[in-house]
Amino acid sequence: MAGKKIYKTLYFWVLFGIALGVIIGLIPETKAFASKLEPLAKTFIKMVKMVIAPIIFCTVVTGIAKMGDMGKVGRVGLKAMLYFWTMTLFALAIGLAVVNITKPGVGMDEYAQKMQADAAGMKKVEAYAGETKKLTTVEFLTNIVPDSVVGAFSKGDILQVLFFSILFGTGLSALGERTRHVAQFIDEFAKGMFKVVHYVMYFAPFGAFGAMAVVVSTQGVDALLALGRLMIDVYATCLLFIFVILWAVCKLAGFSLWKYLKYISEEILLVLGTSSSEAALPRMMAKMENAGADQSVVGLCLPMGYSFNLDGTCIYLTMATVFLAQATNTPLTMADQLYVLFVLLLTSKGAAAVTGGGFITLAATLGAVGNIPLASLTLLLGVDRFMSEARAITNLIGNGVATLVVAGWEGALDKPKLLRVLDGNVLDDMADDPEDALIEAHSSNKSTEKA
Repeated sequence: MAGKKIYKTLYFWVLFGIALGVIIGLIPETKAFASKLEPLAKTFIKMVKMVIAPIIFCTVVTGIAKMGDMGKVGRVGLKAMLYFWTMTLFALAIGLAVVNITKPGVGMDEYAQKMQADAAGMKKVEAYAGETKKLTTVEFLTNIVPDSVVGAFSKGDILQVLFFSILFGTGLSALGERTRHVAQFIDEFAKGMFKVVHYVMYFAPFGAFGAMAVVVSTQGVDALLALGRLMIDVYATCLLFIFVILWAVCKLAGFSLWKYLKYISEEILLVLGTSSSEAALPRMMAKMENAGADQSVVGLCLPMGYSFNLDGTCIYLTMATVFLAQATNTPLTMADQLYVLFVLLLTSKGAAAVTGGGFITLAATLGAVGNIPLASLTLLLGVDRFMSEARAITNLIGNGVATLVVAGWEGALDKPKLLRVLDGNVLDDMADDPEDALIEAHSSNKSTEKA
């Protein structure tokens, strides 16, 4: 809304929550209190995850049912996967190049030996290493098919929900006019779910406050100082990927990266505060559709991206692997590093499929390489959470760009509307209430169809 005061926006309150969390996490007198605020963050994330599965289901089913053409569903999926693999390769290659140039792990021998001798840290590493079996290619692929429909929704597994939604939407489309009322009911149900998201977002500042307070108060300053070079390199590489690779992609697709970033600025802040890109998924789906991308493409491409298009995670995994080799004086030939890239090209696709997926994938990679000691993972335990913001934000930005690009390839993007939205010329209050704007848009479409 043009005249809306800044203190009435979600943007302001999420930023306020982040700043307040940092302050009480740093003050010695409030550190103990700050370390106990994790339930705030966990509760907010659970509230968001509560609505993700039904929103994906509704969006995909109604999109496919309206689409009618099953060939289009296959084309969208194929084009999305082609884009995802290409971006993954770019992200891994950039991470590999930067870490070899900057060498953040060189000269850390003494600190590495100290951390590897930490018994508590080793227990955490062993726990992650014990989960590496979950990342085999066969296990990952078979896990896409749920044991039951109810199980997929109860676990909130994005890929499983997406798989069932595609099948159900295809079934409704094949039955044609007989199932029109079912599709309409699901569409109306989706409006209700987006309204729930609107209410859940009132708790976003509290979630951001709790998450930031816990991280700042519990992660050691010594670890931050010792590993500051790696953190700076990871953040810089993510920025390089966004402002070079994604800038070029946006340029070729015909829209401005900077205007796009401004358009999703609230979602970026939300991810910054919670360290979870899932926290912004419902709003991103609403915003991509409001920006002119077809509902069916948004429903397929954006959820798929959360498992297959993890650009920030790929950058981190590559840099962390080589960093650990440098810190432990483990020689890695160029052939070894190319092998690391190949392994991560496959295993990174499962990094979001399990809890602690990034660390588990990293443990699996070290096991595949063989000569980098698994105990070296203890070096990253203290700062992994601080780097997760860079990973999650890069993943979020990349998935939004992917959705718009694939929609454009498929001819399912209203390009003039996209440019108007990015210029701020339409749907002025959408930045604050994208869910309400989407509900209004759907209602307008339905009125047009009846007329």
